[in-house]
Amino acid sequence: MNKDPLGDVYLSADQILARVQELGRQISAAYRGKELVLVGILKGSFVFMADLVRNIEIPHSLDFMAISSYEGIEGSPEAVKILKDLDESITGKHVLIVEDIIDTGLTLGYLIRHLEARNPEGINVCTLLDRSIRRIVPLPINFTGFDIPDVFVVGYGMDYRQLYRNLTSLHLCDIKV
Repeated sequence: MNKDPLGDVYLSADQILARVQELGRQISAAYRGKELVLVGILKGSFVFMADLVRNIEIPHSLDFMAISSYEGIEGSPEAVKILKDLDESITGKHVLIVEDIIDTGLTLGYLIRHLEARNPEGINVCTLLDRSIRRIVPLPINFTGFDIPDVFVVGYGMDYRQLYRNLTSLHLCDIKV
């Protein structure tokens, strides 16, 4: 039988909620008077995005994308596949990509280039967690919940083998990143 990899609480539900409320205020101020579309990246961002939109005090619309990334064959670059694309046009609109966690930035960099081809007014990023120590690609991250070191966390929408998304706090997970 496998050992449960769930570890100690890394960020409590109260810590997360307080930061999400502050992010909502910052986003509201930054986009007041602008046509804003939040684009959640599934599956990991769904809990964060649900809480975030309830704390944004200006009109905005929502859309979602699902992407898959994997290492190419024989050491070739990371390949990205769009599993679910946007339902609405983003042309001329301010796009705020909502992520659960940003790591190397390779997948998100691809996604930003893909969305730029649709002529939005601008694209920025809001992430709950930023593991910037592993960043390879520079990204326009305008709103960050928490910077985290090179650790693996689960909960609040983030999973390990599709488990633990339901946890209200973030926990360390005893696996190799």
